[in-house]
Amino acid sequence: MARRMFLFAILAIFSAALSAQAPAKYQPTIASLDTHPLPQWYAGAKLGIFIHYGLYSVPGWAPLSHPEHDFGNIDYIKNDPYAEWYLNVMRIPGSPTQAYHREHYGADFSYYDFAPIFNRESKKWNPDQWAAIFHDAGAKYVVLTTKHHEGFTLWPSTTINPSPTLPKKAQHAERDIVGDLTAAVRKQGLRMGLYYSGGYDWTFSTGPIETDADYQSVKPETEAYGQYAFAQIHELIDRYRPEVLWNDIDWPKTGNALEVEADYYNAVPDGVIDDRFGIAHADFTSPEYQKLDQISPKKWEECRGLGRSFGYNRAEGEAETIAPEELIALLVDIVSKNGNLLLDVGPEADGTIPPVQMERLKALGAWLKQNGEAIYDTTPWTHAVAKSAEGDDLRFTRKGDDLYVTVLGNPKAQTITIPDLPAKQAIVITQLGDNSALDAKVQNGSMRIVLRGTLKGDYAYAFKLAGYAR
Repeated sequence: MARRMFLFAILAIFSAALSAQAPAKYQPTIASLDTHPLPQWYAGAKLGIFIHYGLYSVPGWAPLSHPEHDFGNIDYIKNDPYAEWYLNVMRIPGSPTQAYHREHYGADFSYYDFAPIFNRESKKWNPDQWAAIFHDAGAKYVVLTTKHHEGFTLWPSTTINPSPTLPKKAQHAERDIVGDLTAAVRKQGLRMGLYYSGGYDWTFSTGPIETDADYQSVKPETEAYGQYAFAQIHELIDRYRPEVLWNDIDWPKTGNALEVEADYYNAVPDGVIDDRFGIAHADFTSPEYQKLDQISPKKWEECRGLGRSFGYNRAEGEAETIAPEELIALLVDIVSKNGNLLLDVGPEADGTIPPVQMERLKALGAWLKQNGEAIYDTTPWTHAVAKSAEGDDLRFTRKGDDLYVTVLGNPKAQTITIPDLPAKQAIVITQLGDNSALDAKVQNGSMRIVLRGTLKGDYAYAFKLAGYAR
């Protein structure tokens, strides 16, 4: 009898433990959604790859006349450097994109006539090759555009677009690009995220965005569109279980954003949601081509292209692409301020990643292979930014008891004196990638790191101060 009671007690404890570990049942309210914890995998990932791939990858062109992104400038919109906005800009009378389209394809060639070309070319695409490239670049997650503003989906959606402006041949890609890439990415041990354009779908819009005011007026808000978007995003959740659900622009008021987010968390408890659903809940904020000046208590993620465009732009080259040293400095700066970098590649229609972008990915991967310890799974320190007495730009991160100091660019001298770093005794300092201990001295109460000879690596140099943050 005692033995039986003991077994019952063990089973009760085991059952209670399982219940405690069961995911919460989220309700479609802000209060309930706000109980969702930020998953540790996302907090520690630091680097993701964004992919803009769609019909716009076929023409792959945008003008280069506006190096800065000024979305409220009417001249900017007419000369939009975002190649994925090709359809919108070709609709604007007198725009460079309209002229380019007529010159290369003819006035009677519809944007959706690109669909057969895209379907033919995308059959050449190798998802395993992409996944290996992103893994080697040091990314921990990938986010693919499943439907951009053009309305063409990269999976065989069973939800029919009710708009008469989208031809049947252009409803969706013939290949299940979302499914193929999801499988390849997860095989590499990376997390898979999916982007969906909920706020814009130009198949439901009668005219182009030409002015700042148009950004709001062209958002489809009909009951039909709300039901369409709701059904499609549930297809993505149910079929592919994405670990990132990345909506863009806004969510239609008729599309039940609260219910979408609750359903997503219930399906993927360790998933994350961006801040572009138009409601007061998000796991992270998503500035675009913008950095923060200081540490943010809220997790954030900067999204930007390697060039000025997200989609493939054949006009871009070396001058328009972020330099390796700038890219690495950008990542270090973002991470020091509690952010992730979602770095975009714009492939051609056949899946080719432009050589200039490949060079940047390889440089980033090589740097992270040596210095990733100062990036992955770190948290911000008491402050993010400092300048050494010698004039070096410094960034700080920490992991447990260890502090990491990263010098952006080549050190200006054979010493690095850090005024914001009070000296401590018996601290072991090493450069990542070189286990030889460096000398540390006290200079007016500050820590001075004494370098020896040539440092290992390029672009930025990370130093570990073991136990300093204890």
